[in-house]
Amino acid sequence: MAQSRGRELIERLPDVDLVLGTQKFHRAADYVSDLLAGRRSQIVDVEEEAQSQAKVREHVLAAEGEKAVTAFVSIMQGCNQHCTFCIVPATRGSERSRTIADVVTECRELVERGVREITLLGQIVTSFGRRELPVQEGRSPFVQLLEAVHAVDGLDRIRFTSPHPKGYGEDLVEAYGRLPKLVESAHLPLQSGSDRILKAMHRGYTRDRFLGIIERLRRVQPRMGISTDLIVGFPGETEADFEDTLSLCAEVGFDQAFIFRYSPRRDTPAAALADQVPEEVKEERHQRLLALINEIAAPKYAAYVGARAEILVEGPSRKNPNRLSGRTRTNKIVVFEGAPRHLGQVMDLQITHTGSFTLYGDPAVLGFS
Repeated sequence: MAQSRGRELIERLPDVDLVLGTQKFHRAADYVSDLLAGRRSQIVDVEEEAQSQAKVREHVLAAEGEKAVTAFVSIMQGCNQHCTFCIVPATRGSERSRTIADVVTECRELVERGVREITLLGQIVTSFGRRELPVQEGRSPFVQLLEAVHAVDGLDRIRFTSPHPKGYGEDLVEAYGRLPKLVESAHLPLQSGSDRILKAMHRGYTRDRFLGIIERLRRVQPRMGISTDLIVGFPGETEADFEDTLSLCAEVGFDQAFIFRYSPRRDTPAAALADQVPEEVKEERHQRLLALINEIAAPKYAAYVGARAEILVEGPSRKNPNRLSGRTRTNKIVVFEGAPRHLGQVMDLQITHTGSFTLYGDPAVLGFS
């Protein structure tokens, strides 16, 4: 929004003193210092900046005395996909990638501070380096990056988000079977199960192609945890289109899904389309899809009860700071009664019961109390 509206925000909102564009995050501290010191009264900076992708570090450092176990590493900026519902290409610009060496250096620095798991970030993370780096021995630049980060000593786990289904070539699917640090978890944004709506969204794949990716992933890693993003009520979506989404979700059996009601973004092609879906229809479809996802996920989580699960202990539970929480390799949250010494450990728990998209474990059963 800041990139899109720029000075308009300051003109309309007198209490706003600073507006930063998407290529200016790294300047935030300097600009805030200028404002607090009175050197400037207002700042608007939404211009493009060469090599901004090499200056942005997305991870949040732990407060003094705390130990960061996981971290996010931004590997690129921008997007070239131009989905008709999305404003990102207009606000963040075209794809620009960091070098593999620069990303690996940052990962090493994080591991030296105690980080055990790194999540690589990009608007379409699987597009990393495809315009800057050549394919080598059948491996895309993104897979080359995964291999380089995998070689960082002391790192236990690698995740990445968000990819695009078109980025799941055979080299990436195969990487799940040969890179032990690459966890068995994939977030694959589907958006719609209707080929007609996917085409209107400019997504670049069909439902059959999406199903083929899922099948190949599960062939390599049968326990693969798969989550997705879904949009209901895209302009022109009929009941038949929505039923296609329901049927595809049932066929895939997602572990989790983030469901969004379509809302128009200024200056995007979809905002100008005719046949906008009424809000009450969007809400009704949202509730039906949510109910289906919950129905699909419940037995998947219940199957963990009584079994062991390996987790990386990340810190206090968000809902109960007296408990600790971590994630399985398949990205399931596990809450348990632990001690500060467990922080940062990779450990097995006995799963005792489950809630909605949360597992509960007992380390005492396995001698970790």
